[in-house]
Amino acid sequence: MDTGQKYDVVIVGGGAAGLSAALVLTRSRRTVAVVRGGEPRNAPAEHMHGFLSRDGMPPGELLVTGAAEVAGYGGELIDDVVTTVEKSDDHGVFTVTLAGGRVLTAHRVVIATGLRDELPDVPGVRERWGAEVLHCPYCHGYEVRDQPLGLLGGADPRVMHLAVLLPQWSDDVILFQHTMTLSDTDRAQLTARGVRVVEGEVARLVVDGTLRGVELTDGRAVPRSAVFVAPTFLPNADLLHALGCDFDEKGWVVADPTGRTSVPGVWVAGNVSNPAAQVINAASAGYSAAVAINSDLAMAAANAVPVG
Repeated sequence: MDTGQKYDVVIVGGGAAGLSAALVLTRSRRTVAVVRGGEPRNAPAEHMHGFLSRDGMPPGELLVTGAAEVAGYGGELIDDVVTTVEKSDDHGVFTVTLAGGRVLTAHRVVIATGLRDELPDVPGVRERWGAEVLHCPYCHGYEVRDQPLGLLGGADPRVMHLAVLLPQWSDDVILFQHTMTLSDTDRAQLTARGVRVVEGEVARLVVDGTLRGVELTDGRAVPRSAVFVAPTFLPNADLLHALGCDFDEKGWVVADPTGRTSVPGVWVAGNVSNPAAQVINAASAGYSAAVAINSDLAMAAANAVPVG
């Protein structure tokens, strides 16, 4: 087994959150390794939006640029997958084991493994996910402005939130009720916002190279250029569970504003702890975690506390 050097910080996840944390820490002259195995959540998207100075940039380009910046300050980028993170009893040193067999040790750990989107089980949704099937109007609403938009109904309360928001981008919005039950209040809000309701269960999205419309089980087909959905957000939190971090009643890790978890030495950043975080928020969270970690290590040294 290949045992690598000891790092000040090992970061699990090479997305915007992880790379942002690494950039700040390497510029603080900390030894850092970023293990960036796994596909980014926004990989299906062609462009990202709302990131000041980077609006319209392909998500992959941001990661390539960020990785180069981290490497330029001496950070190590490792293309592998973390299988376990364990905290030893010897001054709180963490042992990070990779799928390829390498073992890293670190004084502090950042888990930035993101989340996965559990999509509605409707044919065509996954096929066009990130193209014409969307979930965030702030990310993609401007690109489908003034087009005929659909919204797939469901039990998640975010569906009604989307229904209220979408008329900001188009005056042709249809809520496909599908499996959703609408209250009188819901219907009043939809009417007030000019959102039409099509009753009946959705059979599939009509796809012919690109999205063409929505087909219901009774055979009706309604042309649409884009359809919004409300996925279920599931954090990639296996490592945090194994470390013994506290979780809330909704299944999300408990952390302070800097990302510090209930386990000393473990921080989180990005979608693994905040399902609402966009790319710019994730990068900011990585920055905050890095500043807190650097201060934590500095205070440990000032107080002559062994750090491993």
